[in-house]
Amino acid sequence: MVNNMQESARAVALKVLQEIVENGAYSNIALNKKLQASRLSDADKALVTELVYGTVARKITLEWYLAHEIKDRDQLDSWVYQLLMLSLYQILYLDKIPNHAVVNEAVNLAKRGRGADKFVNAVLRSFLNKPLPAISAIKRKNKRLSIQYSAPVWLVTTLIEEYGHERAEAILASLFIRNKASVRVTDLSNMEEIAQALGAEKSPISSVGLVKSSGHFATSRAFKEGLITIQDETSQLVAPSLQLEGWEEVLDACAAPGGKTCHIASYLTTGQVTALDLYDHKLKLIEENAQRLGVNKQIKTQKLDARQVGEVFGENRFDKILVDAPCSGIGLIRRKPDIKYNKETADFEQLQKIQLSILDSVCQTLKKGGIITYSTCTIVRKENQEVIAKFLEAHPDFEQVSLTHQCADIVQEGCIVITPEQYLTDGFFISQVRRKS
Repeated sequence: MVNNMQESARAVALKVLQEIVENGAYSNIALNKKLQASRLSDADKALVTELVYGTVARKITLEWYLAHEIKDRDQLDSWVYQLLMLSLYQILYLDKIPNHAVVNEAVNLAKRGRGADKFVNAVLRSFLNKPLPAISAIKRKNKRLSIQYSAPVWLVTTLIEEYGHERAEAILASLFIRNKASVRVTDLSNMEEIAQALGAEKSPISSVGLVKSSGHFATSRAFKEGLITIQDETSQLVAPSLQLEGWEEVLDACAAPGGKTCHIASYLTTGQVTALDLYDHKLKLIEENAQRLGVNKQIKTQKLDARQVGEVFGENRFDKILVDAPCSGIGLIRRKPDIKYNKETADFEQLQKIQLSILDSVCQTLKKGGIITYSTCTIVRKENQEVIAKFLEAHPDFEQVSLTHQCADIVQEGCIVITPEQYLTDGFFISQVRRKS
């Protein structure tokens, strides 16, 4: 038995939502923490996950609807407002839960505040008893798309400027489609067998990837034995782009949690990859990952800011370098919906400075003829194509290497550019430059 209403799925979801909205907690971290501490059944944990991610993903839309019923939200206790959002999400977007059950549960939860239960009941019943306000009636296009797809206006504007109206809308709509589960297979000779055991199919974009509409691969025997590792299909394209032969000295300048480091290491025989990060606990993650996948002998970790690589390692040190740069993470919104509310366009300027300073530093240590792969999990030019253009302008001894892929729709100007609607993956960018011999 669950322990009264405080242990109910909706009560736990409400607490997580408060952490995210009021304390700026990351949705995935706040959710995992609360679920681990709860005594909920697996079905209830799945419901909490759906409620939290769904409400956060639709936050702007839900706030717009609620504004039609609530004159001054600042007069409300914030937990009451979060409870209304959570409940309205269920009424509008979930089919399996009867509306009366949603209202009853919300009213019960609201009893902890004086008179809040009557107010919550009145607001929710109002939504059940009359037609919804029409988003289509909003005249300003960018504002309408912002409300419809629960995306800040600056993000809508940025996507339209870069991808055109039709594709921008397709990207925004795709962010509500549930994320696939994807893994990288470490031993390709077992690919068919592993796919069958996991009930998964081959990735359309990664030759080393398997995908499934949903599933917990981390509990599988294949995962425990190091036959697979959890990695999005898009990031599986990074290590192969370095075209490693096995003997190279490689630098992974921003390595944690180590997915790409371990993938690089899998191609090395006599070579080694030096993996850098700023934090000890993140370096430990890389080491644990490497141990499980049996590639720890090819990996050396070191605590270092990637902007100091030039002065620490000196010239002609590395054959190949990966800069998986710190970025806005706009490509990860499907998995981490709170990202879209925590960014501003100003962030892109600041991030570009950091990205360029990392490239400036690491390029000093590259041997002639060596290559740098630059990747991000964002789909914004300012962090991607613009960074490469500015780097090449400042470093005439470097040239761009044109990347190719069997899926022509993800190749743009010699770079790999994957937006979330194309293959329902993370949004991702990969580019490459070579030091002229």
